[in-house]
Amino acid sequence: MARNSEKAMAMLNRWIKMKQDEGKPKNKRPFLASECDNVNDAERWRRDIVKDVGRKISQIQNPGLGEFKIRDLNDEINRLLRLKRVWEYRIRELGGPDYAKFGPKMLDYEGREIPGNRGYKYFGAAKDLPGVRELFEQEPAPAPKKTRGELYRDVDADYYGYRDEDDGVLLPLEQEAEQNAITAAVKEWEKQREQGGGGEASSEEEEEENIYVAAAEDSDEDGGSGNEGDPDDPSLVHVPSQEEVEEMLVKKRKQELLDKYASEQLISQGNEAKTLLGL
Repeated sequence: MARNSEKAMAMLNRWIKMKQDEGKPKNKRPFLASECDNVNDAERWRRDIVKDVGRKISQIQNPGLGEFKIRDLNDEINRLLRLKRVWEYRIRELGGPDYAKFGPKMLDYEGREIPGNRGYKYFGAAKDLPGVRELFEQEPAPAPKKTRGELYRDVDADYYGYRDEDDGVLLPLEQEAEQNAITAAVKEWEKQREQGGGGEASSEEEEEENIYVAAAEDSDEDGGSGNEGDPDDPSLVHVPSQEEVEEMLVKKRKQELLDKYASEQLISQGNEAKTLLGL
């Protein structure tokens, strides 16, 4: 009788074990996400990781676990979160949904980052560990100011707008605006001319008087009374004629030939003759 009961218990245990294994994956999760080529398998591995993260977050809420256990749990949670992001990226590559953009952020909101240290989060009782609480109380360090050299590094031709016309869009727009402005100005001028009649035309003819003739008449009327004796007046500067220029060039050429071919004795004799003759 005992033998039959033992067999029944063994069969019951096998049946229970089979039911428990129905919801579990048949194969082991690959070490690298790139080795998975099926989007359904990738989503299943991601769900398993999310379950592990949720379970460990529940465990780390207990401050009685001890400092070392809490630190290990916090490290494991951060490792699983990085692994979750890797699988989410792989799911997106395989054509699945983008969980990083549309997925729930509950697990990320549970943690808290230290100011100035992005990436690593503290969960549950880990936020009250010695040395961590002080880090949260500190204000983040101010961003370092850029030096003058770093600021000038971003200054190029685009900063001054030298290459704004290279896109092929600005020049046609400027030409069109310029043509519209010219057309509007011409229409306005024609409209004013029609409204003014002949009187305006006669006034325009009077304005078109020869200013050069008027300037010459003014100078003749003045007679040099006001500018006489003023050496800085450009109207009193003597302008040599063509004959005077030719005579000056001939004298200069003669002097160059004398300096080149005549001896010093001949030059001195010539100067003495000029002195005697009074030249």
